[in-house]
Amino acid sequence: MDLKDAIDGYVRHLAIERGYSAQTVRAYRSDLAQLEGFARTRQVTTTEQLTLDLFRDWLWDGAQRQLAKATLARHSAAARGFSSWTARQPGRRDSNLDGGADRASGPRGPSLEAAAARGAGQRDPNVGSGAGRDPERRPPAVGAPDPAARLRAPKADKHLPRVITREQIDGLLSALGERAESGEPAAVRDVAVIELLYAAGIRVSELTGLDVDDVDLERLTLRVVGKGSKERVVPFGVPALRAVQRYLSTARPALVTERSGPALLLGARGGRLGTRAVYQLVAALLADLPGGGPAGPHTLRHTAATHLLDGGADLRAVQEILGHASLGTTQIYTHVSTERLKETYRIAHPRA
Repeated sequence: MDLKDAIDGYVRHLAIERGYSAQTVRAYRSDLAQLEGFARTRQVTTTEQLTLDLFRDWLWDGAQRQLAKATLARHSAAARGFSSWTARQPGRRDSNLDGGADRASGPRGPSLEAAAARGAGQRDPNVGSGAGRDPERRPPAVGAPDPAARLRAPKADKHLPRVITREQIDGLLSALGERAESGEPAAVRDVAVIELLYAAGIRVSELTGLDVDDVDLERLTLRVVGKGSKERVVPFGVPALRAVQRYLSTARPALVTERSGPALLLGARGGRLGTRAVYQLVAALLADLPGGGPAGPHTLRHTAATHLLDGGADLRAVQEILGHASLGTTQIYTHVSTERLKETYRIAHPRA
């Protein structure tokens, strides 16, 4: 199968059959397009020519170009998913049963794990394990229907998310409120944007994807569509309710046009507010705050989760609110939520 055609088919599979979000599909397409470009430099143009060594060479090349570990891990995941899908397609042939697959990938550099270990002055942890041996010592993956099944990538570095304080949140919202006193539609909308991001802890794509009917002003809930097109209902508070009510009654009617449709949040030209505009708004608000780290909408999501835990919320309840598939993803917020732990210690320990 032609490699480019296979990538197009896999991307359609992700969008239609797996129901992945448009953003996720774009990321997979971009990663696999880079894989295709690299494969062509090795004269590999069909899926039958793909080998484990070629996939490893691609990751090693990325490491040489100083790509972040998180990026390499994503590339590895995209390659494994694509390889597994192509192996299941009808008529898949393995043209490399004579061992030519290893030759097709050309001379390869050291494994990614070995390169990382040497760069840190350490011994390759995979040597002797069978997973990261040199090609001469590793049994060739001859005739393997899924050549990327054993592909590995370095674990992404874990960084604690940036979280701003309650006082800083109050300051941001106060500044936005003063700006909105003029009644300018965009300023009123911006208050609703920040209130919803913080109150509901939703992703920026979930926020901009909201329609008017997704907001229940009586029950104070939002119906959002998250990753994998999964719907969930998220609560929000009274301050956010007031901001949304004011926006709906004064600002949205001034912004609406024929192209607005059911979108809740509108841009200056009446279309659905874009994620880039929200990024720019949040970045401008966070720019003057002390502390480093990301300055995008996800910082407000991190902050909402941490403040929920600080207030005594159950970890699984926070998981449901955030829409995390795994509790492990939510647990990172326990590392930055120390106020509740300290308070519990002061109350419970006899020598606190």
